[in-house]
Amino acid sequence: MHPDVQEILISEEEIAGKVRELAAGISEDYRGKSVLMVGIIKGAVIFLSDLIRYIEVPVNIDFMAVSSYGKVSKSSGVVKILKDLDQSIENRNVIVVEDIVDTGLTLKYMLENLTTRKPASLKTCTLLDKPSRRKVKVVPDYNGFTIPDKFVVGYGLDYAENYRNLREICVLKPEVYTKG
Repeated sequence: MHPDVQEILISEEEIAGKVRELAAGISEDYRGKSVLMVGIIKGAVIFLSDLIRYIEVPVNIDFMAVSSYGKVSKSSGVVKILKDLDQSIENRNVIVVEDIVDTGLTLKYMLENLTTRKPASLKTCTLLDKPSRRKVKVVPDYNGFTIPDKFVVGYGLDYAENYRNLREICVLKPEVYTKG
């Protein structure tokens, strides 16, 4: 275990099983159709990569980069698009893939923005949901794990661009992210 980790919240095996379960649900819901998976980078890259390998319908991928955190542990509430989609989503079945839904501000902003682009359907898939921190009403259509209000890293999630490579979802020691 990494020395900055307080505990492992979700094991590598649990994540792998949940990814296959989510992919099966998406495959069933979109049978006979294709989907455009929009990964929110950087955090969702690992989750998206694993997820699409198990989806059994035609899949295209694109990416958006948004920011509401920067190098702090709490969301600023201000969402900025740093990288937009490379392709049109008009009349396409779109699934936004997020690593974690926390306050919901980023996801709400993204859904409002993408809705104006007239997709055939627009859904969300997140590995982690932390509803205790929600500031706006958003509910992921596909959710891997509901987690308590703990600061988590690993499997793509970071703190100050570190810890993304951890294979598990881990709780970071508070002294790591509260250093002044």
